[in-house]
Amino acid sequence: MTFLLEKDQIDFFIEKNPYWVIDNNAIKREFKFDNFIDAFGFITKVALLAEKMDHHPDWQNTYNQVKIKLTTHDKGGITTNDIKLAKSIDKLINT
Repeated sequence: MTFLLEKDQIDFFIEKNPYWVIDNNAIKREFKFDNFIDAFGFITKVALLAEKMDHHPDWQNTYNQVKIKLTTHDKGGITTNDIKLAKSIDKLINT
């Protein structure tokens, strides 16, 4: 089940995961890679995670940079699904 998070829950996540920042009713993070192929490979991995979770990010890719923004539109803000996907994305970077 997906729950809309309270401000203190979001703040706690940001405190523990400082690469993510709050942007209105979303959390976002920017990634920089050595080249376009590495950035695109990362996007592909995130796409597979997102599809498996049935929770899709807003994102932008410019050459070696990827910007990801997570929110749950039908709930009107940041939910448990956004946090779960953010943590899964972070694991891709740290592996």
